[in-house]
Amino acid sequence: MKFRAKIADAACLNHFTRVSCMVAKLARTCTLRICPQALNFILADPAGGGVSMWCELPQENFFSEFQMEGVSEDNNAIYVELAAENLSRALKTAQNARALKVKLTNKHFPCLTVSIELVSVSSSSRMVTHDIPVKVIPRKLWRNLQEPTVPDADIIEANLNGDLNLKIESELVCVTTHFKDLGNPPSASENESEDRSPEQMAEVQVDIRKFLQFLAGQQVNPTRGICNIVSHKMVHFDLLHEDVSLQYFIPALS
Repeated sequence: MKFRAKIADAACLNHFTRVSCMVAKLARTCTLRICPQALNFILADPAGGGVSMWCELPQENFFSEFQMEGVSEDNNAIYVELAAENLSRALKTAQNARALKVKLTNKHFPCLTVSIELVSVSSSSRMVTHDIPVKVIPRKLWRNLQEPTVPDADIIEANLNGDLNLKIESELVCVTTHFKDLGNPPSASENESEDRSPEQMAEVQVDIRKFLQFLAGQQVNPTRGICNIVSHKMVHFDLLHEDVSLQYFIPALS
């Protein structure tokens, strides 16, 4: 297995740093999937009951150089587990950097090595290197780390009239925020059964801490956001940016 890549564009480097910061806010430990077309940050919960995440970064939108060899020709991918905060912390030193290089290395243990070329006031450059420990995930476990299948939602964005209600309840107070005239992707109306009323609401109760963690972690300013609700089962958020897509799943409280 081999992997090395380089980011030379300042805007791409800043964007990559924001994405890593977002992932670190959403997941303590995550899987980095490296394939010829993209990098993916994955948070999976095979046992069920926890949040899941699938973040995809097309490599051609970020990297000026990108080389990788997977475990085999038939399985041309690499899966490693790492502490998301370690990567985010390393990239924070890349502000105003000239370039960033990242590669897989073995320094007595597998590492994701991040090398940052910084420019001083005198225009001379210096290199800062971070070795981030990773755990290589064997191929037999890859089946648990595939792109999640989005279940059929009862409704998109709460109902077909574009109404969305966010309600917070406690023993002392109940606060509801109402959103009106939201858009519905065409597929929502097409998939709905004819006997379903546009006013009928789908609802799900989720852990407020998991929901706030998702909101606080956003760093990429998506151009479009979709909320899928499967009544009493889960809520699925799909945030779309021209360079990044993020899917996040929060299960219902039992």
